[in-house]
Order: sequence, then structure tokens, then C-alpha cells
Amino acid sequence: MSDRESPAADGMSRRAFGATIVGGALVVAARRAPQISLRERSSDVASAAPAPVPAPAPFELDEATVASLQDGMRSGQHTSRSLCEKYLARIASLDRTGPALSHVLETNPDALAIADALDAERKAKGVRGPLHGIPVLLKDNIATRDKMQTTAGSLALVGAKVPRDAFIAQRLRAAGAVLLGKTNLSEWANFRSTHSSSGWSGRGGQGKNPYALDRTPSGSSSGTGGAIAANYCAVGIGTETDGSITSPSSCEALVGIKPTLGLVSRSGIVPIAHSQDTAGPMCRSVADAAALLYAIAGADTFDAITAGSHGHVSDYAKALDPRGLKGARIGLPREKFFGYSTHTDALAEAAIRVLKDAGAILVDPANIDTAGKFDDSELEVLLYEYKADMASYLSELTNTSMKSLADLIAFNDAHASEEMPFFGQEIMIRAQKKGPLSEPSYRKALEKNHQMSRASGIDATMDKYKLDALVAPTQGPPSLIDLLNGDPGGGGSVTTPAAVAGYPHITVNMGFARGVPVGLSFFGRAWSEAKLIKYAFAYEQATKLRKPPTFAEHMA
Repeated sequence: MSDRESPAADGMSRRAFGATIVGGALVVAARRAPQISLRERSSDVASAAPAPVPAPAPFELDEATVASLQDGMRSGQHTSRSLCEKYLARIASLDRTGPALSHVLETNPDALAIADALDAERKAKGVRGPLHGIPVLLKDNIATRDKMQTTAGSLALVGAKVPRDAFIAQRLRAAGAVLLGKTNLSEWANFRSTHSSSGWSGRGGQGKNPYALDRTPSGSSSGTGGAIAANYCAVGIGTETDGSITSPSSCEALVGIKPTLGLVSRSGIVPIAHSQDTAGPMCRSVADAAALLYAIAGADTFDAITAGSHGHVSDYAKALDPRGLKGARIGLPREKFFGYSTHTDALAEAAIRVLKDAGAILVDPANIDTAGKFDDSELEVLLYEYKADMASYLSELTNTSMKSLADLIAFNDAHASEEMPFFGQEIMIRAQKKGPLSEPSYRKALEKNHQMSRASGIDATMDKYKLDALVAPTQGPPSLIDLLNGDPGGGGSVTTPAAVAGYPHITVNMGFARGVPVGLSFFGRAWSEAKLIKYAFAYEQATKLRKPPTFAEHMA
């Protein structure tokens, strides 16, 4: 995504993918910063807090980590069943009542039975690994062959049967995790309308940001982000095409990891585009995200690109070094990714000082010369691939008449009062007009994307300055929810270069602007997850800025 909307000939501009595309320019829905009023132009970025409202009762598992939950189960303080019961009660108290966050579409009716079996296995055989008995929430575009739905938030797929678990769901089950439920999302991963509101779906309605209820949770992995931020669960899985993990993670003070394309299987995940889609962790700490990434990474016979992961998957917990930034050459791509928000820039400059104090060697600036020059071609590729990839996914479903993008468009038209009360399906219609992937316009756009984002983009910048990683603000503070007009424009987002290249990207909280979170991004070359995790962990440990949400009605 570019940091600013650039007008396209057809008047479209873009938001987040899993946010929305709005045309030729790609700008993520909740990743964009709102315009800053004179009243907000304060140098004291983090001092003001959101307006107080009655807070939920203290929760025993607030900010619990995978390690602390395992310690509790080891000591007998917790069981997997008791953890599931407490998290289910938390969801019941906050999702449809109280602040009514609307982040969970359904919970797994078999969760407690699964937890009981894992508790018995623990006693009889010991643990499978760090995720044994740990509840996990999945975004509702990740297939599970159980009693839960897989709908991408749309009423069109209610009742449809998937042929098998998504590969990453299989991996989680094998690791001993409990699939606790499915989270809300920006419907169809926010690839439906030019005027969508991130976090809204036909099945789940509008999700809210737990830090300020009138602010966007961002998209498209809004439900996973909001749920993990609000301590509905220990850890969660989101998906990203361009910004859908990292944007909501930034907006909700989480650690989000978008892996290298091919490290994590895409099979069984409702697609946008195979050249950019991936799943990844959304957690409250780098350590938890590292554990979750290791559990889901690896080769899958149903997704050929994952063969490239051989030799690149490692136990990412070994990268958790609090001194990991010492001697690292970190580039700051200021052009395009700084300068759009006074609040964001103040937080970023504080973060840069932390990096320097931790021993990083800063190269400032280290601009990506091609940034913003492949937004139109990114959209072109996504439109082509959406039509083709959606047909392929739908072809394997049973108990549904939905077999093509045209079928989904027709369903939305027939159920407009439920599916399109606030915004339409302009992106779907535009994608439906595309031809096959053999067309020269698609091949040319894809070639441009790879050249501009990889060889002439991230790789060229890192070669030029001899860098280990690039660092920039993930985006601006979360904008207001606006169901009438959709997500606003303006602001910046650093997600696009890594998304289009298929390279890894990690965001971690870098502080709060008037009580709402803003993230700091670490990104770099393909297969550099371990290195980026090391840097993000060192930064996180040096700052420890994350704090739980207050469920304020609005930002102060």
C-alpha cells in the first residue's frame, strides 16, 4: 500500500487486504491515519487516555501468555478445560453484551470435550509441545471440518461443507491446541466494496476496537485482533493479502506476523489471491507469536508453494534474544512511510531512539525507491486471481450452490438487505469482468509486482545499505468507524512492499496516541522470520509498552 491515496483513472483507491481495495491505489482500510485536528496536535503523545467507562470485572487470565498458561496447567492451577471455560465466559460477557465487541461468530461446541481429552493425555503421556491444551481462535475464512462454519463472514456460505481442515488447522490440532471458535472479519477479507467498513460482515455485524469502541478494529482480521486484544483467548490466527494481519495488530496493540509466502500453507483458506495470501499469528507477545508460527509452518501437499519452506522452518523460540538488536543494521524508509501523522511520528522517533540505545546501527534514511509505484499493478493481479482462486476454492465445497464469483454476486443481489445494507460489491463486480490468468495483462502486472517489490524494491534497498531489516511505523492511529461512508482515506501504511513481494513482516506495539495503539513494523528479505522475530522481541523487551484495553466509548 502506498502511504497516501493516489487517484486512479476509474476513481478507485485502495484500503486493506484483507482490507479493501478502492481502485488503483492500495491503501489499507484501518491502516490509514485520520486527519489530525489542531486540538490533537500535542507533543505529549501517550499521556491522554480514552474517556473512562465502566470496565469489565477483573479477569483472571488477562494478558496470560502461552508459557504462563502451561505453567498453570503443569502446577494444577489450570486445566485445558478450565481455560476454555474461562475464555468462553469472557466471550459471553463481552461480545454480545457489555461493550458488545462482535468479534466471535461462533464457538466450538466440542471445545470442552477436546480439552478434556487433552487433559487426560497430559496426565497419561505428557505434553505434545508448547500449545498442548492452549485455546486458539481462528479467523472465519480458515476451514475446519467440524461443527463450525467456514464462511468468510458471508451468509452465502452458511451451511456449506468443507472437504477437510485447512492445513494450518490440522497443524494446530496436531500440536494439541483447542480450536475454541471462529472470529468475525471484514467480509470476504474486505475484498468486496470500495466503501466498506473494516470489521463488518453479514454474519457478525460491525466489530469494535476494544481500546476505543468508536474506532475501527481494522481489517480484515478484525475479529481475531479484537478478540486477542480483549483476552478472549490466548492466541489467534489471522490471514493477510496486504495488511490484514499487521493492520489490525497495529490497531490493537498486538504482535502480528505475516510470513514469507510459502512458509505457511494456504490450503483450506478462503482466498483473495495466491500470489499474496498467507495466514499468520496474532498474539499479545512476540514469544507467543513465535510459538504459534512454528506450529503452523511447513510443507503441505495441497499447496505446492510450501515446498519452498524446506530448510527455512525453525524453532522461532530460539530467536528470542533480548539483546538481539545489538549490531543489527536497520534501515528507515522515511519517504512514503513517515510524515503523515504527528502522533505516529512522535511515537516512531521514540522507537528509533530505543533501537539505537539497544545497539542497532541505524541507516537513516534508507528509502525504497519503488514504493508507491506498483499499487495499480497490485490491484490488477488481485482482481484476476480473486476470480480464479475463488472458483477453485468453491469447487471443493458441498451442500452449497455457490460455485463461482458470479454466484456470490448474485447471492448478494438477492439478499441485499442483509448483505449490502451499508456498502456494495464493486470490487467483486470488477473482478468478475477479468479473463483467465493466461491473459497478457495479468502476466505483465504480476511480473511488474515481483520486479518492483523484490529485486528493485526491498532487496535493492537492503543491498544498497547492507541492511538486516527495515523498520517504519505500521500505520497511523485507528480511524473512526463510518458505516455511512466506509473507511476514510489518508495516512500511511508500510504493508504493501512486503505483501506484494511475499516477504515477512512483523508488527509490535510502539505506544499509544491518545489511548489508541500504533504499531512498529520490522520487515525484510524472504525467509528472514527468525531474524525479524529477534529484533521485534528485543524491541518489545526494551519497551514493554502493551497494555490491556479499557473499552472506552471513544478516544479522548
